[in-house]
Amino acid sequence: MPKIKKLKYISLFSGAGLGCFGFKQEGFECVATVEIMEKRLKFQKFNNKCKFESGYIGDDISYSSTKKKINTELDKWSICEQNPLDVLIATPPCQGMSVANHKKGNELIRNSLIVESIKWVMEIQPKFFVFENVRSFLKTPCTDIDGENRKIGEAIELNLSGKYNILPTIINFKYYGCPSSRTRTIVLGVRKDLKEVTPYDILPAFNENTLTLRNTIGHLKPLKNMGDISSEDIYHNFKNYSPAMLDWIRNIKEGESSFDNEDPEKIPHKKNGPLMIFNVNKNGDKYRRQYWDKVAPCIHTRNDIISSQNTIHPKDNRVFSIREVMLMMSIPNNFSWTDKSFEELNRLSLSEKKSFLTQNEMTIRHSLGEGVPTIIFQQIAKKIKQYLDTRPLDLTIIKKIIEKFNLKDPGILHQFIIDKVGDHSYASLSKIAELANTERTDNAAYYTRQDICYSIVNDLPSAQKHKIFRILEPSIGVGNFLPLLIEKYRHVGQVIIDVVDIDSNSLKIFSLLNQSLNIPHNFKINVINDDFLLHHFENKYDLVIGNPPYKKLTLANSKLDEYKRKAFNYDTNNVFSFFIEKALRLGNIVALIAPKSLISTPEFNKTRYLLQSKNILKIVDYGEDGFKGVKIETISLIISSKPKKPYNRIKIESYITKQVYFKDQEYVTSDKFPYWLLYRNEFFDTVSCGLKFNVFSAFRDRQIKKVHTKSQGKIRVLKSRNIASNKIVNIDQYDCYVDDTSNLTVAKYINHEHAILIPNLTYNPRACFLPKETITDGSVAILTIKNGNRKITESDLQYYSTAEYKKFYTIARNYGTRSLNIDKNSVFFFGILQQ
Repeated sequence: MPKIKKLKYISLFSGAGLGCFGFKQEGFECVATVEIMEKRLKFQKFNNKCKFESGYIGDDISYSSTKKKINTELDKWSICEQNPLDVLIATPPCQGMSVANHKKGNELIRNSLIVESIKWVMEIQPKFFVFENVRSFLKTPCTDIDGENRKIGEAIELNLSGKYNILPTIINFKYYGCPSSRTRTIVLGVRKDLKEVTPYDILPAFNENTLTLRNTIGHLKPLKNMGDISSEDIYHNFKNYSPAMLDWIRNIKEGESSFDNEDPEKIPHKKNGPLMIFNVNKNGDKYRRQYWDKVAPCIHTRNDIISSQNTIHPKDNRVFSIREVMLMMSIPNNFSWTDKSFEELNRLSLSEKKSFLTQNEMTIRHSLGEGVPTIIFQQIAKKIKQYLDTRPLDLTIIKKIIEKFNLKDPGILHQFIIDKVGDHSYASLSKIAELANTERTDNAAYYTRQDICYSIVNDLPSAQKHKIFRILEPSIGVGNFLPLLIEKYRHVGQVIIDVVDIDSNSLKIFSLLNQSLNIPHNFKINVINDDFLLHHFENKYDLVIGNPPYKKLTLANSKLDEYKRKAFNYDTNNVFSFFIEKALRLGNIVALIAPKSLISTPEFNKTRYLLQSKNILKIVDYGEDGFKGVKIETISLIISSKPKKPYNRIKIESYITKQVYFKDQEYVTSDKFPYWLLYRNEFFDTVSCGLKFNVFSAFRDRQIKKVHTKSQGKIRVLKSRNIASNKIVNIDQYDCYVDDTSNLTVAKYINHEHAILIPNLTYNPRACFLPKETITDGSVAILTIKNGNRKITESDLQYYSTAEYKKFYTIARNYGTRSLNIDKNSVFFFGILQQ
């Protein structure tokens, strides 16, 4: 049996380790835990959280000495890029909420501890990270790494979302397995190199059937007298309070407060001589008896006093015992608050038990009030472990499965899905189905990974104010967006999804796959087997989302004229452009995946013009990472179809540079340049100021193929590798020739006096003049100067080989790898130096 690799995590600001105990329960090893309060750190030691004693770090995380200790532990476990940490957990105190700011030097640093957490994620780059905090966490201001003040949510996004898919969400834990109400912010991060997993996949499961207080603590024995301690459980105790308060709560019923008493003597008060000064009932939840048959209340730090929020037992005249609070916080019975065993504690005499509680009860209760329910982190740990232990099927394995079971036969494929619904994840089954579907290539449909879908769905509008939310997916395929749309919109009143596909087999597979999804009752799915571009839709939609086919139609295609009849861009025959236009007519928000060529090539000039008249909300540049096995660069766009508003900001997310930033739409789509520039920056603008653009026309041969050339001949045919800066390079067994150029369009450039040669499809631009008696094939662009421009010199051509111009050109070509043809748009950027 191979040795199972233990999963590892680090916990920052770990308190008593209540939440982290869930990771221990799931078999994770703790590399290091950082908690500045020694009493709470001891609780972690009692539970043997760390393998090494040095893993318990009781220092201020902002100190350099603390950072050294953490790094020492990472080294001890050989944590590095090749052996990455699995999870980083951080539950930092949020100083700014209490206006408890402090200064470092001359600068006000707000919420520096959350920024420290962000820095550690950036440095360690764990596979997953988990932040947990109060409801207002994301909107609280902090001073970010760059010294700018911004909201915590924005700081997390700007610093981490380049490398992580991130879900910031506010949830009530009572719907996620915790037996008490507790509304908190959870931020889940999944590293983008982990395929087929999204933050939704590690979020605890939603369950609207909550546990009641009776379900949670009803089995415990009543405690009627102050000071009572259960003989079976030292932590089930009646905490003392002032006897004068007993009359205040003695007769109140479930849901009632002492402030509801009619007798003034029984209303919470203080006496100042003969004067009775009544306490203030600020929140309406103090001195209030709880309901047996409702979910347990939120546990606060001061759960030890009856004057605090929602602390009074439904029947007994007391606050909840430690054990009851533990159960309400889902803390397992095997969690230890001391180095003594539970059995040892229960064998203590009554006076010894009281002494133990006197020394420890307040620290325990405060730790409970400020902790994370164990069940929440345990579910996250379990889901992370499940993913890492059973990675999704890769392309090679899927191809073998398809071949082994003959899944290209639709009937066999359908039965396979029915049989395997419980054995494989939705992502694996949909991938098998998409790749096995024999119609896939003809319809130009390709499997869209769940993590790619997430990069779009995560930034869609929340729709919380909608009673009915209508979604259209115009080319559903086997339905890869559906699981994430369910997670995104499960709390909306009613969600109606119309799904369309021209392929009936794909729709059959879609229906079968849905059996593995827990589709909420508020979702209604309508299936339409038709051509989206020709189908008449009765409704407008709040959202149109999908991955339309990328396919050029030939003039012989009978539908092309119909498709173009309503097209704004009739210069293209590519189906996806028609999909974009119709989606904009039908949807308020349009979110589509498209080829990266959309943002730059002449073929889509009109499509870009149409898109930039709307509000572009987000663009993701996947480069070649979007679709494995398909040699195409892709992007996704989220567009508001309403007319563009002034100063609209685009969120740009790059899988290439691993960065996220916000830019003005006018800046990205500026008409100073022939197409959109996603990576335009100050450096690009500075170089642009020194260049005169739009001075050349470009030509590339489309006729010469390898079969037409030979190793010797009258006219040399230059290819990309022959071109160097201001010279031609001879290459043995690479150089080629032709004898007859009479039928070649490129022949018109033979002996052209000022023609310039630049290799096509390269990030290594270089240029030289066209030599006598030569032509080029399609791997080289021929540039000729437009009228009115000065004579080009070798110094001009030399500039194209400089480091400055190469960096500039990389930005000008949007970091492309395949969409690098030199055409009438991109030739614009071969400027000449201003004189």
